[in-house]
Amino acid sequence: MNPIAIRLLNQQLAAPQFSNPAQVVSHMGAIQAQEYRMMRWAVAMRTRRASARAFKAAYDDGRIIRLHLMRGTWQLVAADDYWWMLDLCAPKSIAVIRGWMSSNRITIPEKEQINIRDILAQTAADKGSVTKEDIVQALAERDISMDAHRLSYHIRMAELSGTLCSGDLLPMKATYALAADKVGPRNAIDRDEALMRFARKYFQSRQPATLEDFVWWSGLNIGDCRKGIALLGNTIHVVKWKGREFYLTDDCRTRGFRKGKCLLIPPYDEYLIGYKSRDIVLATEHTHRAHNNSGIFQPIVAHDGIICGNRAPFKDDCQAQFFDGEPAADFGDAWQQYQQFKSR
Repeated sequence: MNPIAIRLLNQQLAAPQFSNPAQVVSHMGAIQAQEYRMMRWAVAMRTRRASARAFKAAYDDGRIIRLHLMRGTWQLVAADDYWWMLDLCAPKSIAVIRGWMSSNRITIPEKEQINIRDILAQTAADKGSVTKEDIVQALAERDISMDAHRLSYHIRMAELSGTLCSGDLLPMKATYALAADKVGPRNAIDRDEALMRFARKYFQSRQPATLEDFVWWSGLNIGDCRKGIALLGNTIHVVKWKGREFYLTDDCRTRGFRKGKCLLIPPYDEYLIGYKSRDIVLATEHTHRAHNNSGIFQPIVAHDGIICGNRAPFKDDCQAQFFDGEPAADFGDAWQQYQQFKSR
């Protein structure tokens, strides 16, 4: 088994199968979207023809939705997956957020939460797509003032209740809209079906991956993750590699990988954050170059799937620092593809 080649193929980083950004997000299940500007490239680089405009169209149309979903962090999900994923993941995420609130000595009474959520919903209904500044102004008009930290918890809770989700895509600022307007009516499914779908989407797009990887990524408890895998039945199997057990689906992509490709990978990308153990593609001695222990991930460069450098995505010129081997010969080609994405 060549786990690097298989991951590149199934993550759509080699020989991508999709032209539509929303199809990529659906295939991946969820894509980390911590960095508002670079999440666009995280999706687009997995399409056949990376286009910033195509991503914006899918985002503004509500085919791609951004919200705090798993582990209390930002993800992109497809509109068709929004409601059932929210039903599945919200309880654990709410518990995580309440834990953060407790550690920060912040208490939000239920009455306050309901009141603020109603104001958020009304503001979004009135304006269609609102920024945090719009929300602060709406609160001020009602003689309500709170610090940014407390407001962020209210917004996250409103997202996890299915009230708010992402609004229109702006260059720098996140916006919020009513989920009922942006996504449409709720389409609930039973929990077992949700667990099975969740497991399928994870392994089809990140294989080979371990149970521990799935538990980390999903934020669910290990029992739910095991059940999701079991519900996949004979469509998934175990392969042992270097003493570890990896899951592969029976329709796993194994052909199409070609050596000699450089990838400019954004911070928080699923190529790393989608796994608990990252040593397959990132040498242990270089871990600190890609992320720290506080969960901050850096823009990176990969050559033939191996993380080998860092880059500066917001510079006008082609800049990178390589820490593993010589500079990749095709780095310039990768930079040109990134520039084309921004102009399309």
